[in-house]
Amino acid sequence: MKLAALISGGKDSIFAIHKAFEEGHEVTHLINIIPARDDSYMYHSINLHMVELISAACEIPLIQQQSSGIKELELDDLTLALKKVDVEGVSVGAIESQYQASRVQKICDSLGLKVYAPLWHRDPEELLNEMAKVLDIRIVRVAADGLDKSWLGRPINVNSIENLKALNRRYMVHMAGEGGEYETLVLDAPFFKKRIEIIKSQIEWEGDSGSLNILEAKLVDKS
Repeated sequence: MKLAALISGGKDSIFAIHKAFEEGHEVTHLINIIPARDDSYMYHSINLHMVELISAACEIPLIQQQSSGIKELELDDLTLALKKVDVEGVSVGAIESQYQASRVQKICDSLGLKVYAPLWHRDPEELLNEMAKVLDIRIVRVAADGLDKSWLGRPINVNSIENLKALNRRYMVHMAGEGGEYETLVLDAPFFKKRIEIIKSQIEWEGDSGSLNILEAKLVDKS
């Protein structure tokens, strides 16, 4: 299929694109929704400026759409964005969120599009291990017991996955961060023509949660 890919810059949406290419689909556009609120039910709001760099890294055109971020009303903004592309389906990185999956399905049904969701109901630990083998993933936001400031900027790899397993047992932290426990940014993927290098970042911490804000980054050749 010709697909438009919903993208936040995080591991799930990027890995869904990787799977699409593996299965022979064509991803013609990236779709990024920019919510006006930090508490959007549908869309991520951290480091969204990095999506432009991801688009440049993989050489796939990007369509960005401003959104109110207001529950349910923000769905209209996704509809507007998808009306701008001529595709057969939409790639999404949903794993367990029934709210997000059902809303995207409803929008696609109204537009005559198919939903491509290769991560849906996959085992979180198995999924993370697969992602860690092919993506350069960094944690850029944490908001859960056991996830302190030291996790910001940390890569998702064998060691961090083991630590997440321990936090899952102790605090019920979702391995893949589906409950908002953490958010990520992908710096490299197999379909990237260049990788992203962070030059300058800043930690913002408040109470028991915080973010790694990317202040400056650039594209570099893959070694």
